[in-house]
Amino acid sequence: MDTEKRLELVMRNTDEVVTREELETVLREKKNPMAYIGFEPSGFVHIAQGMICARKIRDMQEAGFTVKIFLADWHAFINDKLGGDIDSIRVCGEYMKDAFLALGVDPEKTLFVWASDIITPDYWEKVLRIAKVSSLARVRRALTIMGRKEGEAETDVSKLIYPPMQAADIYQLEVDVAYGGMDQRKAHMLARDAGEKLGWKKPVALHTPLLSGLKGGGRMDPTEAKMSKSDPDSAILIHDSPDDIRRKIKKAYCPEGIVEGNPIMDIARHIVFPQKGSLLIERPEKWGGNLEFASYDELEKVFVAKELHPMDLKTGVASALIELLEPTRKYFEEHSDNLNRLREILSKKK
Repeated sequence: MDTEKRLELVMRNTDEVVTREELETVLREKKNPMAYIGFEPSGFVHIAQGMICARKIRDMQEAGFTVKIFLADWHAFINDKLGGDIDSIRVCGEYMKDAFLALGVDPEKTLFVWASDIITPDYWEKVLRIAKVSSLARVRRALTIMGRKEGEAETDVSKLIYPPMQAADIYQLEVDVAYGGMDQRKAHMLARDAGEKLGWKKPVALHTPLLSGLKGGGRMDPTEAKMSKSDPDSAILIHDSPDDIRRKIKKAYCPEGIVEGNPIMDIARHIVFPQKGSLLIERPEKWGGNLEFASYDELEKVFVAKELHPMDLKTGVASALIELLEPTRKYFEEHSDNLNRLREILSKKK
């Protein structure tokens, strides 16, 4: 596969790459480069965290990358996830391994790495060196990477350690590309800026779009409005049953003719069309019969013109998601141990 084709695979359906020229150099110079994406093990995997990221991981693997999926157990501890119980966090990490295998990442080109595995004296030296060249204001602004506001560092100093740790992760893992959603941009740019000051090789930063929560974000900041596992009715989980998917989609925010902040249109744009290539809307003949859209732009044009009712759109998107998630549900039917352990943990924390 030539460099241009590999570049196309890596960049498709992304919001940003910093920089394209650096990515092109990596692909030209390396047949098998290394990328990373990090996750806090903190609960069930939803379609934004799972399907968008897994698809991009598969794209990168097809382009020759090995991808390190970083299970940030101590980061989740700092961020008070699962009650700050490290044993529960690690059970969740094992479940997340299942989740990405269920979503079709190539096991031969995937390395699961725990934060616990890389935290060494050399790692802490990197954390300190990054902290030394980063201002307090810059680190505070980066707290949004962990879903926190700047002021939350006032009561827990460990929160301030988190951004330099995430930047250090990238260098300790020795990767060419740091990948994440747009909510991780500040951490990646902190890493790049620190690397430039320290004379370290900067990683390319690759970002995919965020998905709105099902309750809708309107004109909210995309990071604040993103799908979250902390609200069960705002997210579709990758192992939800068909009935659960239909129920959640039916209740979702979907104003007629409005695209901005519309989670159903977001799902169509960022999941259905990239993975299916089309969207079928089944309707009775008395309401105009079936519609099939070959592109998101075609769907948007019809929806904005109010020629497609929100309930019909919801029915079509729900059916597409059910179909796309069928292999994932089957995987978890056969590999349910870690999922059941996590369910038990989460049931006790309610």
